Amino acid sequence: MSRDDTYAVLMEYLGFPGSKRLRPIMEELMSPDQAWMVTELPGTPQEVAEKTGIDANRVRDNLDELFFKGVIFPRGDFRRREFYRFARSIGQLHDATMASEELDVKKDRRFFELWYDFVMNEMYPSFAERMKLQSKPYDRIIPAYKAIKDLDGVLPHENFPEMLRAQERIAVVPCSCRLCTDSVGEPCAVHDEVAHWACIQFGRAADYVITRGSGRELSLEEALELNDIVEESGLLHKWDNTTTINGPRLSCQCCRDCCMMYIPIDQAGLSIGTIWEKSRYQAYVNQEDCNGCQDCVERCLFDAVEMVKPEGSKKYKASIIAEKCFGCGSCVVGCQQEALKMKAVRPPEHIPAPPEQA
Repeated sequence: MSRDDTYAVLMEYLGFPGSKRLRPIMEELMSPDQAWMVTELPGTPQEVAEKTGIDANRVRDNLDELFFKGVIFPRGDFRRREFYRFARSIGQLHDATMASEELDVKKDRRFFELWYDFVMNEMYPSFAERMKLQSKPYDRIIPAYKAIKDLDGVLPHENFPEMLRAQERIAVVPCSCRLCTDSVGEPCAVHDEVAHWACIQFGRAADYVITRGSGRELSLEEALELNDIVEESGLLHKWDNTTTINGPRLSCQCCRDCCMMYIPIDQAGLSIGTIWEKSRYQAYVNQEDCNGCQDCVERCLFDAVEMVKPEGSKKYKASIIAEKCFGCGSCVVGCQQEALKMKAVRPPEHIPAPPEQA
């Protein structure tokens, strides 16, 4: 294969052939020789050396460099790294190359600007087209624990602290989406990602980011403390829409203004229910305790809170639009008057068993 074609080959593999916005990202991540090596994956460094005629030690050094950059991924042991493959998707490349402690929002702004231009103009519109074809949501909103902790009947797979306790290993990396928007001057209105990383990794994914040095390991106590920060910020816990508590390798803590799933939905004018299932819960307001501060309106990422003037009241009070509420509990956590509460409105069967158990 000609070295001149290698970037084009990789862009086509990722689903964006001829992209003038993706190409400079690829050139930033890989030299022409490195891109050539990647086109010969999957395989061992020795196999790539034989295919390209490049010295085996040089191939290994270059592939290791691309591993630490988040471009390629080992099969099996992350430390021995005997067999590599290229990113499976544009989303995986996006997250692995930007969700890293090694990047600085000021020093690496040019890199983030390249990604921002590409995602807003090509990647997100592409995601939106795929979402239009999605028959059911594969992920589910997990309610903020602080909003449901005093309720009876909370299930293990909707109790986020219990879900954290079920994990063998936990790590955290900076959210690629919020790090990027922060760098380009469009910081998240919900959460300061530079101050508190919020993308939580489990099991093998935790091993990956710890080995790369792109994130850091968390003790259970640290993970629980981070959960408190996440819930106070108003981010959304996202999980696979099944009863499993230790299968997923990560839990995104999402927001509306940065999330790589939420923005395409808004761009396409689709319902968020296209990609996320509601929790079993719904917020409600005790209007006698509501002082009309509207903090809940600001915190709700689903536009499910409106201000109404009850009969006989001189003040506007919060009211929940039931069909829009996803049961995240953010409004409840943020209510200083404790006027907002949660109630279960769906049975346990609302959450399906994993496919192998169904």
